[in-house]
Amino acid sequence: MNNKPAIFLLLLLLFVALFITDIFTGNASIPVEEAWQALLGRSDDPISLEIIRNYRLPKAITAVIAGAALSLSGLLMQTLFRNPLAGPDVLGVSAGAGLGVALLTMLSGTAVYPFLSALGSMAPVIAAVAGATGVMLLILSVSARIKDSITILVLGMIFGYVASALVTILQSFADPDSLKLFVTWTFGSLGGVTWQKMPILLSLFLIGVLICFTLVKALNSLLLGEHYAVSGGLNIRLTRLWIIATASLITGAVTAFTGPIAFVGVVIPHFARAFFGTVNHRTILPATLLLGSILMLLCDILSQIPIAHRTLPINAVTALFGAPMIVWIVLKRKKL
Repeated sequence: MNNKPAIFLLLLLLFVALFITDIFTGNASIPVEEAWQALLGRSDDPISLEIIRNYRLPKAITAVIAGAALSLSGLLMQTLFRNPLAGPDVLGVSAGAGLGVALLTMLSGTAVYPFLSALGSMAPVIAAVAGATGVMLLILSVSARIKDSITILVLGMIFGYVASALVTILQSFADPDSLKLFVTWTFGSLGGVTWQKMPILLSLFLIGVLICFTLVKALNSLLLGEHYAVSGGLNIRLTRLWIIATASLITGAVTAFTGPIAFVGVVIPHFARAFFGTVNHRTILPATLLLGSILMLLCDILSQIPIAHRTLPINAVTALFGAPMIVWIVLKRKKL
C-alpha cells in the first residue's frame, strides 16, 4: 500500500494524543494548565508535581512498554505456530510468573520471609521473573529436542495449566491477607513501576525488540511454512529457540511488573495486518509495537473512569476490548 507512511503518521499522532491524555487523566482533579506546568517541572504545587511526574508519567510509559511488548510477543507466537489465536501467554510464561508470586505469598510467616521482605516492593517482581524464567527454561529444553512447533505449543499450554493448578492449590492454603495481595496482583496494574524499576523493564523490552528486528527475514520465511524456510537455508531449531526465548523474556518481564494482562497480544497483530494490508514483518513489526501501545494507553485511560470512586483493573478493561475482537477474528476466518 502506498499510504503506509500516512497511516504510520496518523497512528503516531494518535499515540502522542493518548499518551498526553493518559498523563492528564486520573482520580485527582488537576487543571490542564497546572498539569502541564507539573509535567515540565515548573509547578509550585508539590502534590501536583508528585502525581504527574512520579505516578502518571511512569504509568503512561509502562502502558506503552506493556502494550508494545505483549503485542510483539503475540506476533512472534502467531508467526511461529501459524495460529491466529496464539498469544504471549500461550507457552505458560504468564502462568509461571503467577506461580512465582503465589509461592511468595505462601512463604509469609516462614523462616525465609524476613529475607524476602527485605527486598521490599521488588520481592513480587523477583518472584514473578523467577517463575517466568523457570517455565521459559523448561520450554527451551523441550523445544531443543522436538521438531514440531505445534507439539511445543501444546506442551506450553500444558505447562501453563499445571502452573495454574499449582497456584490454585497454593491459594487454598494461603491466609486471607496473603490471598488478597495475590488476587490484587492478578487484576493487573500499570501504576506499580517506579522510576527506580523503570530501567529494568525498559532494558528487557529493548533487548527483545532488537532481537526481533534481527529476526525479520526469518519470520517472513516462516510465513510460508517450515519446509520452505528450511529449503531457504533457515535453521529452524535455532530460530525457534530465539523466538521462544524473546517472547518469554518480554512477556515474563511485563507480567512481573504489571501482573497478567490478557488479550492485547492476541488481537493487535491482526489489526496491524488489517491496517497495512500486508504480512511482511518489516511493516507489521513496528506497526504492532505502535498499535499495542495505543490500545494499552486507551485501556488505561478508560480504567481511570471513576465507578463508585474506584478505578477499574486494567486486566478487566483489556478483556472487555479483547474478547469481542477475538470473536470478530474467529467469525472473519470462519475456521482456525
